[in-house]
Amino acid sequence: MPCVVRYATAATAMFEVDAGAAAALVPDDLRIVETSPGRCQLVLAVIDYRDNDLGDYREVGVSLFVTPAADPAAEPGTFIVHLPVDQEFTCEAGRLIWGFPKTVEEIDLDVTGDRLTATLRMDGELVFGLTLPAGGDDDMPELPMVTYSMIDGVPHVTGFIQGGAASAVRPGPDGVALELGDHPVGRRLAALGLPAPALLSTWTGHMRGEFQSPTPIAAARS
Repeated sequence: MPCVVRYATAATAMFEVDAGAAAALVPDDLRIVETSPGRCQLVLAVIDYRDNDLGDYREVGVSLFVTPAADPAAEPGTFIVHLPVDQEFTCEAGRLIWGFPKTVEEIDLDVTGDRLTATLRMDGELVFGLTLPAGGDDDMPELPMVTYSMIDGVPHVTGFIQGGAASAVRPGPDGVALELGDHPVGRRLAALGLPAPALLSTWTGHMRGEFQSPTPIAAARS
Protein backbone atom coordinates (compact mmCIF):
# COMPACT_ATOMS: atom_id res chain seq x y z
CA MET A 1 0.00 0.00 0.00
CA PRO A 2 -0.84 2.52 -1.19
CA CYS A 3 -2.53 1.05 -4.24
CA VAL A 4 -1.56 3.39 -7.07
CA VAL A 5 -3.65 4.27 -10.12
CA ARG A 6 -1.33 5.70 -12.77
CA TYR A 7 -3.74 5.99 -15.68
CA ALA A 8 -7.49 5.57 -15.94
CA THR A 9 -10.37 7.21 -17.76
CA ALA A 10 -13.33 8.06 -15.54
CA ALA A 11 -16.78 9.54 -15.97
CA THR A 12 -19.52 10.14 -13.40
CA ALA A 13 -23.07 11.37 -13.16
CA MET A 14 -24.63 12.68 -9.94
CA PHE A 15 -28.35 12.43 -9.21
CA GLU A 16 -30.63 13.47 -6.37
CA VAL A 17 -32.62 10.56 -4.94
CA ASP A 18 -34.92 9.68 -2.05
CA ALA A 19 -32.92 9.64 1.19
CA GLY A 20 -35.27 7.24 2.98
CA ALA A 21 -34.97 4.64 0.25
CA ALA A 22 -31.21 5.22 0.06
CA ALA A 23 -30.83 4.68 3.82
CA ALA A 24 -32.09 1.12 3.39
CA LEU A 25 -28.98 0.41 1.27
CA VAL A 26 -26.54 1.60 3.95
CA PRO A 27 -25.40 -0.36 7.06
CA ASP A 28 -26.64 0.79 10.47
CA ASP A 29 -23.10 1.95 11.30
CA LEU A 30 -23.36 4.67 8.64
CA ARG A 31 -25.79 7.53 8.03
CA ILE A 32 -26.90 9.06 4.74
CA VAL A 33 -25.88 12.70 4.19
CA GLU A 34 -29.05 14.59 3.27
CA THR A 35 -28.62 17.53 0.90
CA SER A 36 -32.14 18.74 1.64
CA PRO A 37 -34.94 17.25 3.76
CA GLY A 38 -35.58 13.73 2.50
CA ARG A 39 -33.11 13.97 -0.39
CA CYS A 40 -29.53 12.84 -0.95
CA GLN A 41 -27.02 12.43 -3.76
CA LEU A 42 -26.12 9.27 -5.64
CA VAL A 43 -23.19 8.92 -8.04
CA LEU A 44 -22.87 6.49 -10.93
CA ALA A 45 -19.21 6.12 -11.92
CA VAL A 46 -17.64 4.43 -14.92
CA ILE A 47 -13.88 3.81 -14.85
CA ASP A 48 -11.60 2.20 -17.41
CA TYR A 49 -8.37 1.39 -15.56
CA ARG A 50 -5.40 1.26 -17.94
CA ASP A 51 -2.43 1.21 -15.52
CA ASN A 52 -3.24 0.26 -11.94
CA ASP A 53 -1.58 -1.86 -9.25
CA LEU A 54 -4.62 -4.18 -9.46
CA GLY A 55 -4.43 -4.53 -13.24
CA ASP A 56 -6.26 -3.11 -16.24
CA TYR A 57 -10.02 -3.54 -15.98
CA ARG A 58 -13.40 -1.86 -16.22
CA GLU A 59 -15.48 -0.83 -13.24
CA VAL A 60 -18.93 0.62 -12.58
CA GLY A 61 -19.79 2.09 -9.19
CA VAL A 62 -23.01 3.07 -7.42
CA SER A 63 -22.21 5.30 -4.42
CA LEU A 64 -23.97 7.32 -1.75
CA PHE A 65 -22.54 9.92 0.63
CA VAL A 66 -22.41 8.99 4.32
CA THR A 67 -20.89 9.74 7.71
CA PRO A 68 -20.30 7.29 10.60
CA ALA A 69 -23.38 6.92 12.80
CA ALA A 70 -21.21 7.19 15.91
CA ASP A 71 -19.49 10.36 14.70
CA PRO A 72 -21.80 12.45 12.48
CA ALA A 73 -19.27 15.32 12.54
CA ALA A 74 -16.70 13.12 10.77
CA GLU A 75 -15.70 13.85 7.21
CA PRO A 76 -18.42 12.84 4.74
CA GLY A 77 -17.36 10.18 2.30
CA THR A 78 -18.72 7.69 -0.16
CA PHE A 79 -20.29 4.33 0.60
CA ILE A 80 -20.20 2.04 -2.42
CA VAL A 81 -23.44 0.11 -2.79
CA HIS A 82 -22.46 -1.84 -5.91
CA LEU A 83 -19.05 -2.09 -7.60
CA PRO A 84 -19.12 -4.42 -10.62
CA VAL A 85 -15.80 -5.11 -12.36
CA ASP A 86 -14.92 -7.32 -15.31
CA GLN A 87 -11.92 -9.24 -13.90
CA GLU A 88 -11.52 -11.75 -11.08
CA PHE A 89 -8.26 -10.52 -9.52
CA THR A 90 -9.40 -6.97 -8.81
CA CYS A 91 -12.72 -8.35 -7.56
CA GLU A 92 -11.02 -10.56 -4.97
CA ALA A 93 -8.46 -7.91 -3.99
CA GLY A 94 -11.06 -5.19 -3.57
CA ARG A 95 -13.27 -7.38 -1.40
CA LEU A 96 -10.44 -8.65 0.81
CA ILE A 97 -8.46 -5.41 1.26
CA TRP A 98 -11.16 -2.75 1.50
CA GLY A 99 -14.44 -4.63 1.87
CA PHE A 100 -15.70 -3.17 -1.41
CA PRO A 101 -18.78 -4.95 -2.79
CA LYS A 102 -17.10 -6.00 -6.03
CA THR A 103 -18.63 -8.62 -8.31
CA VAL A 104 -17.55 -9.80 -11.75
CA GLU A 105 -20.07 -8.71 -14.34
CA GLU A 106 -20.45 -7.85 -18.03
CA ILE A 107 -19.45 -4.22 -18.65
CA ASP A 108 -19.42 -2.71 -22.14
CA LEU A 109 -17.92 0.72 -22.81
CA ASP A 110 -18.23 2.62 -26.07
CA VAL A 111 -16.70 6.05 -26.67
CA THR A 112 -17.99 7.60 -29.87
CA GLY A 113 -17.14 11.22 -30.58
CA ASP A 114 -18.03 13.23 -27.50
CA ARG A 115 -20.11 10.53 -25.80
CA LEU A 116 -19.38 7.56 -23.56
CA THR A 117 -21.98 4.82 -23.24
CA ALA A 118 -21.58 2.25 -20.47
CA THR A 119 -23.79 -0.84 -20.33
CA LEU A 120 -23.92 -3.06 -17.25
CA ARG A 121 -25.45 -6.53 -17.36
CA MET A 122 -25.73 -8.93 -14.44
CA ASP A 123 -27.00 -12.51 -14.71
CA GLY A 124 -27.57 -11.86 -18.41
CA GLU A 125 -30.02 -9.02 -17.69
CA LEU A 126 -29.65 -5.31 -18.31
CA VAL A 127 -29.01 -3.35 -15.11
CA PHE A 128 -28.55 0.02 -16.74
CA GLY A 129 -27.20 1.85 -19.74
CA LEU A 130 -25.61 5.22 -19.01
CA THR A 131 -24.56 7.79 -21.59
CA LEU A 132 -22.27 10.62 -20.50
CA PRO A 133 -20.46 13.53 -22.20
CA ALA A 134 -16.81 12.74 -22.95
CA GLY A 135 -13.81 15.01 -23.34
CA GLY A 136 -12.29 17.89 -21.44
CA ASP A 137 -9.34 20.28 -21.32
CA ASP A 138 -9.03 21.09 -17.61
CA ASP A 139 -6.62 19.83 -14.99
CA MET A 140 -8.16 18.22 -11.92
CA PRO A 141 -6.08 18.97 -8.80
CA GLU A 142 -5.31 16.02 -6.56
CA LEU A 143 -7.94 16.02 -3.81
CA PRO A 144 -7.92 13.93 -0.60
CA MET A 145 -11.19 12.09 0.05
CA VAL A 146 -12.49 9.18 2.10
CA THR A 147 -14.67 6.17 1.45
CA TYR A 148 -16.41 4.00 4.05
CA SER A 149 -16.87 0.25 3.90
CA MET A 150 -17.64 -2.77 6.09
CA ILE A 151 -14.97 -5.41 6.76
CA ASP A 152 -16.09 -8.44 8.78
CA GLY A 153 -19.00 -6.41 10.11
CA VAL A 154 -16.78 -3.52 11.29
CA PRO A 155 -17.02 -0.06 9.67
CA HIS A 156 -13.75 1.12 8.14
CA VAL A 157 -12.57 4.33 6.52
CA THR A 158 -10.09 4.50 3.63
CA GLY A 159 -8.34 7.65 2.52
CA PHE A 160 -7.65 8.16 -1.15
CA ILE A 161 -6.35 10.87 -3.47
CA GLN A 162 -7.70 11.48 -6.95
CA GLY A 163 -6.76 13.96 -9.66
CA GLY A 164 -5.91 14.07 -13.32
CA ALA A 165 -5.89 15.84 -16.65
CA ALA A 166 -8.12 16.24 -19.70
CA SER A 167 -11.04 16.81 -17.33
CA ALA A 168 -14.39 18.58 -17.32
CA VAL A 169 -17.21 19.21 -14.85
CA ARG A 170 -20.54 19.87 -16.54
CA PRO A 171 -23.39 21.17 -14.37
CA GLY A 172 -26.86 20.01 -15.29
CA PRO A 173 -28.27 17.07 -17.21
CA ASP A 174 -27.11 17.89 -20.75
CA GLY A 175 -25.71 14.82 -22.47
CA VAL A 176 -26.61 12.43 -19.63
CA ALA A 177 -29.10 9.64 -20.31
CA LEU A 178 -29.89 6.73 -17.99
CA GLU A 179 -31.88 3.63 -18.97
CA LEU A 180 -32.72 1.12 -16.24
CA GLY A 181 -33.22 -2.56 -16.87
CA ASP A 182 -35.36 -5.13 -15.07
CA HIS A 183 -32.52 -6.75 -13.10
CA PRO A 184 -33.04 -6.46 -9.30
CA VAL A 185 -30.24 -3.88 -9.09
CA GLY A 186 -31.94 -1.84 -11.80
CA ARG A 187 -35.22 -2.05 -9.90
CA ARG A 188 -33.39 -0.98 -6.73
CA LEU A 189 -32.18 2.14 -8.51
CA ALA A 190 -35.72 2.78 -9.77
CA ALA A 191 -36.98 2.61 -6.17
CA LEU A 192 -34.66 5.51 -5.37
CA GLY A 193 -36.36 7.67 -7.99
CA LEU A 194 -34.16 7.03 -11.02
CA PRO A 195 -33.96 7.81 -13.84
CA ALA A 196 -33.98 11.53 -13.08
CA PRO A 197 -32.22 14.60 -14.50
CA ALA A 198 -28.55 14.59 -13.56
CA LEU A 199 -27.26 17.32 -11.27
CA LEU A 200 -23.89 17.22 -13.00
CA SER A 201 -21.47 14.99 -14.89
CA THR A 202 -17.69 14.74 -14.89
CA TRP A 203 -15.02 13.42 -17.22
CA THR A 204 -11.35 12.76 -16.53
CA GLY A 205 -9.42 11.51 -19.52
CA HIS A 206 -6.25 10.76 -17.55
CA MET A 207 -7.11 10.05 -13.94
CA ARG A 208 -4.47 9.34 -11.30
CA GLY A 209 -4.93 8.31 -7.68
CA GLU A 210 -3.82 6.40 -4.59
CA PHE A 211 -5.81 4.26 -2.16
CA GLN A 212 -4.52 3.81 1.39
CA SER A 213 -5.09 0.89 3.76
CA PRO A 214 -8.50 0.78 5.48
CA THR A 215 -8.70 1.76 9.16
CA PRO A 216 -11.44 0.78 11.64
CA ILE A 217 -13.50 3.88 12.37
CA ALA A 218 -12.96 3.65 16.14
CA ALA A 219 -9.19 3.53 15.60
CA ALA A 220 -9.38 6.41 13.12
CA ARG A 221 -11.17 8.57 15.73
CA SER A 222 -8.61 7.84 18.43
